[in-house]
Amino acid sequence: MRTVNIHEAKTHLSRLVQQVVEGNPFIIARASKPLVKVVPLNTPPENQARRLGYLIGEIAVPDDFDRMGSSEIEQLFGIGA
Repeated sequence: MRTVNIHEAKTHLSRLVQQVVEGNPFIIARASKPLVKVVPLNTPPENQARRLGYLIGEIAVPDDFDRMGSSEIEQLFGIGA
């Protein structure tokens, strides 16, 4: 991830913001010490917990999911041939 100093960030703010929107976040530093990380608003924080169960009713997992394709897999490994 790119690090820029405060002066460069102020001088090239428009260009840097456009790069962030395109998926290239950066860090602003003062005296080579990182201060802030600039990321687009639609990016969830890295430490955000995953939201479980949000697809309930949207997808269905078959009852035999853990056995699906087992005969083909056994053939590939020469089991039960």
